[in-house]
Amino acid sequence: MKIKNVEVFVCCPGRNFVTVKVVTDDGVHGLGDATVNGREMAVVAYLKEHVVPCLIGRDAHAIEDVWQYLYRGTYWRRGPITMAAIAAIDMALWDIKGKVAGLPLYQLLGGKSRRGVTLYAHANGENVDDTIDKAEALVSQGFKAIRLQSAIPGLPVTYGVLGDKKDYYDMQGNRPLPPEETWSTQKYFNMIEGLFKEARERLGRDIHLVHDVHSRLTPIESARLGKLLEKYELLFLEDASMAENQQSYDVIRQHTSIPLAIGETYNSLWDCKYLIENQLIDYIRVAATHGGGVTAMKRIADFAAIYNVKTAPHGAPDLSPICFAAHMHLDICTPNFGIQEFVGFGNEQIRRVFQHDTRLEDGMAYLSDAPGLGVEYDESAASDYPYKRSYLPVSRLEDGTLWNW
Repeated sequence: MKIKNVEVFVCCPGRNFVTVKVVTDDGVHGLGDATVNGREMAVVAYLKEHVVPCLIGRDAHAIEDVWQYLYRGTYWRRGPITMAAIAAIDMALWDIKGKVAGLPLYQLLGGKSRRGVTLYAHANGENVDDTIDKAEALVSQGFKAIRLQSAIPGLPVTYGVLGDKKDYYDMQGNRPLPPEETWSTQKYFNMIEGLFKEARERLGRDIHLVHDVHSRLTPIESARLGKLLEKYELLFLEDASMAENQQSYDVIRQHTSIPLAIGETYNSLWDCKYLIENQLIDYIRVAATHGGGVTAMKRIADFAAIYNVKTAPHGAPDLSPICFAAHMHLDICTPNFGIQEFVGFGNEQIRRVFQHDTRLEDGMAYLSDAPGLGVEYDESAASDYPYKRSYLPVSRLEDGTLWNW
């Protein structure tokens, strides 16, 4: 079975998504997600100009060989653009293999290790009380794990808080240039313990709590935060510090026992190898779209398992339902799976474009047994939502110094 055609689609049903469709000579097609938020068209050009011409006529079943060809076969390895392009092709080929076999992807990966996928939802509030009110609403819906993010008094904008936006999918609709936001570490520390103190008082000790620092702190500041929050027994602290220098997490680890999670900006096993093998983190959060697809995610998970590190794939709204489906199939069969980030199934426009039968019940996701990934892409619906150039924000300290976003 040969690859006959590869198409690349870009649509914006509230957020920009790059979708790849691989078609074989006997008419079977597979889908992949190649979205890199704020750099979507860079991936489109990489795919159309450099990847697609190399795939026509290749064996669609030779997934590992195609992956190695796209990774080893170019001098310029890794990076978000290259790995997102590889990921999309990889997902699409796994989707095809499942459809040909008549089996859902998880069956090709070894079958279920659990009955469903445990999710953590997001509670984002304008203040501490508002955040906990939203967390209580999520608990009433059946969620057992919740990420808490509250606005920081004294700052006009806070990461994770939607403000006047109705949902995540409205956040980037009109950003022709990057917005700038202000960060203050001191103001953050002034409020953060109060958020989790109130959470434990109102939610009790049976609900798992998560918090995303979004790499705003230096390693020693993250160590301080970890010690401060230990008594509130978080499931994990996410992206406490940047780890371009992975040894930064040596500093954090020696000061606190709070579980640590990182990886959503990582593109390969090499980005997290030191952190995993030195047991400096507890959860690895690489996304299938940005980390090289299903094939690469399996390698990362298997390596992490040796060191008792669990998977917790990134589940942001800038990853399409195709990526979410890939995560679900990996999550259901990975022995060292921990938990899956979940921000909902998208707005009405997204549900028009990406169709699937994943079921949500009592804080867990349940896959259908549709062959392959179990997602279909409505090209006609997608054409109603043309691409809009959009950017993530830029962060600065109060004195104007550029900071991590």
